[in-house]
Amino acid sequence: MRMSGVNAQKPSSRPAELRAALFTKRRLTSRAGRGMHADARGLVSASGPRRVRGYGGVPAWIEFALRESGVSINGPNPWDPQVRSSGLFARLALHGALGAGESYMDGEWECARLDELTARLLSSGIYAKLESHSSFSPGNLLTRLVNRQSRRWARRNVAAHYEIGNDVFAATLGRTMSYTCAYWPEAQNVDEAQDAKHELACRKLELRPGMRLLDIGCGWGGFARHAAERHRVQVTGITLSPSQEEYARQGCQGLEVEIRLQDFRDVRGRFDRISALGVIEHVGPKNHRAFFQTVQEALEPGGLFLLQTIGCNRTEVGTDRWIDRYIFPNAVIPSACQLLRAAEGLLVLEDWHNFGADYDRTLLAWHSNFESAWPSLRGKYGERFRRMWRYYLLTCAGSFRVRRNQLWQAVFSKGGVRGGYRRVGR
Repeated sequence: MRMSGVNAQKPSSRPAELRAALFTKRRLTSRAGRGMHADARGLVSASGPRRVRGYGGVPAWIEFALRESGVSINGPNPWDPQVRSSGLFARLALHGALGAGESYMDGEWECARLDELTARLLSSGIYAKLESHSSFSPGNLLTRLVNRQSRRWARRNVAAHYEIGNDVFAATLGRTMSYTCAYWPEAQNVDEAQDAKHELACRKLELRPGMRLLDIGCGWGGFARHAAERHRVQVTGITLSPSQEEYARQGCQGLEVEIRLQDFRDVRGRFDRISALGVIEHVGPKNHRAFFQTVQEALEPGGLFLLQTIGCNRTEVGTDRWIDRYIFPNAVIPSACQLLRAAEGLLVLEDWHNFGADYDRTLLAWHSNFESAWPSLRGKYGERFRRMWRYYLLTCAGSFRVRRNQLWQAVFSKGGVRGGYRRVGR
């Protein structure tokens, strides 16, 4: 949910909240139309504010801001937020998207279609306007000054998310345990779509029996297992998560797969092919060059490297503050500019494929899996975790629906492919 507001019934008792609200209100109501008038609450509709439990009414300047997105507080549509507590408005005014997410986790509002709410707020431009007053983040400032994905930080970042519990990920991800966007052109369910994604990556890498494949950020071993079983290659997978390492080793028993608990900066040896699916988001801009240098040094001459990553439409130094705090600490979604600059002079770009729209469907499938499995998880994780996980999956689905974020598969070569790289049909 991306909007701002404040409980303004007693402004004198909350000066900080009032200042934040007034700043946002000035930005959002500069184009206020007819049928609005000012009173002690600020901009109020001629028909008067609608009431919310424990609050005199929804601030009309919030309603005005939401109007162009087709969203209405306590409205009849499944994407309309249903407010249970006026605490939402103060949190929105002070903390923007972070406040919205925390308020949802605490049960202060509901929404039957969080994904569509997010899509509407993003596509209408409301998000940018309402976040501007609260976009400062000490974390983003720290990112400019400190390498928050250094060796020491990297293990801590990974542990914060990937050590939640394998049972949560198994319930969410399905049979393949693949935690990256699936490929849906012909798939009927998420397991089939993940198999299709894995096979697409193998075809792009032009795998042949006996080749040595390095899988950076191997996760729970889904891609390593697929490549070893179906293409008979020797796979070395590396991860920083002990839980992933144990799971991947067990799942790849009997195959030519070695799983290591290792940082990409410690990779030694040469490989015919290298893959990195959904890992460079955790590498961070300060380490992009080192990442591509590692790949370049580890690839045999003429070797291929496949990178799959979420992509940002413009260069950023940080990420959504709620995602940063509760889901992926210190992760940064790269832009095309950042990636190509990091690879410049090291590798040759052979192919670039965007299937970001498929992430919407993938995230919805994960959410459905999670909700179906929730009765078996409830006793261990509790309702606040459930709301956090739901908010994460569905708001992210909305962002991919309106193409705010992308999903790229890029193929690079070491030295260029003689005669040219033949793009895989899709």
